[in-house]
Amino acid sequence: MTKLSKKIALITGGARGMGSQHVRRFIEEGAKVYFTDILSEEGEKLAAGLGPNAIFITHDVSSEDEWKKVIGIIEKNEEKLDVLVNNAGIVMASPISETSLDVYKKVIGVNQISVFLGMKYALPLLKKSGNASIINISSIAGLAGSKGNAAYSSSKYAVRGLTQTAALEFAPFHIRVNSVHPGVVATPMIEQEDSQELVEALSKAIPLGKIGQPDDLTSIVLLLASDDSAFCTASEFVVDGGSLAGF
Repeated sequence: MTKLSKKIALITGGARGMGSQHVRRFIEEGAKVYFTDILSEEGEKLAAGLGPNAIFITHDVSSEDEWKKVIGIIEKNEEKLDVLVNNAGIVMASPISETSLDVYKKVIGVNQISVFLGMKYALPLLKKSGNASIINISSIAGLAGSKGNAAYSSSKYAVRGLTQTAALEFAPFHIRVNSVHPGVVATPMIEQEDSQELVEALSKAIPLGKIGQPDDLTSIVLLLASDDSAFCTASEFVVDGGSLAGF
């Protein structure tokens, strides 16, 4: 029997990168997956290739109205929601002195406010599951600061606090809430030919000697979505090849 048989999942930022791998694996494991992104063309193409259990919705995760729209669609089609993966995120790196307020607000909107909105508006459907799981994707930048990452690090630290608070508030409804903290993971952005030197340098700085692959992260997300993690909540799962140990 597959790990997510008969479960209904919602994954944000699912059109490409790590999010698309979450979508693929969830479907392989028996889930019906609603996934969202602002990348409409890529999202529709992915859904078409994965079959009827993959439903794509165009979605700006920083918009309250669009969260209401997405949850309304799921509510109309399904009786419940079993898994919410708040995966959508952006990086806009610059020193504090060079970061505009608009840039700071944009990163906070996508990385932090979206997590709040997702948990708030999905809660009624998650309550109907009886055994739901929320997985919030943070970062090792939410566990240790770094130069030039003020907006991103702020947002990812905040995801930890939101996760802890939600875990306590939602426990009476049998909803588990955990955060995942990836290190450097191979995505299309860093797999280009002109990025090979950067990848090699990053690999040497990681104790395991390599950067992570999307499926390394997906395996942890899948674990937290499944009943195999039935007693895990308010926890932080680090997937970084040992990077933090070297700080």
